[in-house]
Amino acid sequence: MGDVDLPTRLLVFGVARHDGTIPAADLFAVAEACGRSPEQVRSCLRRLLKEGLFVRDGVGQRAVYRPTDAGLRALAAFGGRALLAHARDTADAPWDGRWHLVAFAVPEARRPARDALREHLGRSGGAAVHNGLYVSPHPWEKDVLAVADDLGVAEHVTTAVADELAVGGESDPRRLAERLWRLDELAARYRAFLDRWSGVLDRLGEMERAGEPLPDSAFLPGALAMGVEYRACVDADPLLPRELLPQPWPGRAARELLVRSRRLALRLREAGGRPALFATYHDLVDALPGSGTAPGEGADGRQTRGGDT
Repeated sequence: MGDVDLPTRLLVFGVARHDGTIPAADLFAVAEACGRSPEQVRSCLRRLLKEGLFVRDGVGQRAVYRPTDAGLRALAAFGGRALLAHARDTADAPWDGRWHLVAFAVPEARRPARDALREHLGRSGGAAVHNGLYVSPHPWEKDVLAVADDLGVAEHVTTAVADELAVGGESDPRRLAERLWRLDELAARYRAFLDRWSGVLDRLGEMERAGEPLPDSAFLPGALAMGVEYRACVDADPLLPRELLPQPWPGRAARELLVRSRRLALRLREAGGRPALFATYHDLVDALPGSGTAPGEGADGRQTRGGDT
């Protein structure tokens, strides 16, 4: 775990409660368990205040940091993709086979806005077909046009929906997806995550059988390190429909590993209850179908057959 970068900002965001507030007492306790000094945390908080993402009520350990509208947007972006990835995994409705295209020709004089729009399209999982032309298998027109309007370039943006798409003569949807989104590279990142963390379940299972509690000094840094590495994968993931993905897709296995290990760790946590860390991942655990069982896990907690689909 020592070679994983654990940004202090990520730790601070991870402590945010569901309404976005960050109690200083919670934050400094988690930071200490994760090996972060009080000064590192204070420095990060000063930056967040300066950036206008939070305002502070109170002082010292009794202070509460409350998100501004910009802070709420940042927090939503922080955790939202993990929940979206799970929703895509469990969606019953198949992909409708339609491609959603966005074209833009923003003048050079508006270059910053053009760059911001391009960056948003990439973050939203769009792939560049050509310069100024992006595609997604998901309906994203409303979001894209809202961002373009905010940037003042909506008049330079065109959207379209197509039942067929050919790029360089290739029209097979799955081969197109591999080409446009470099799925082989993304799959390799997910496999590296699985290789690194797959032993966690065995270790936690041994602890459970031995009745050994999991102290926060182990749980919190481990949860943070695993969350950092998973987030790096999912942030690069366009979250394509399963019809466009190679099977078995390691992204789904990575999400199941994250959820199952988190559920088991929470059962073993020495302090009891829920830690003030990564509330969105707890939402992900709670969102799983069934009463307390993860995908690939029976009601008694044992692995079932089925695997990645």
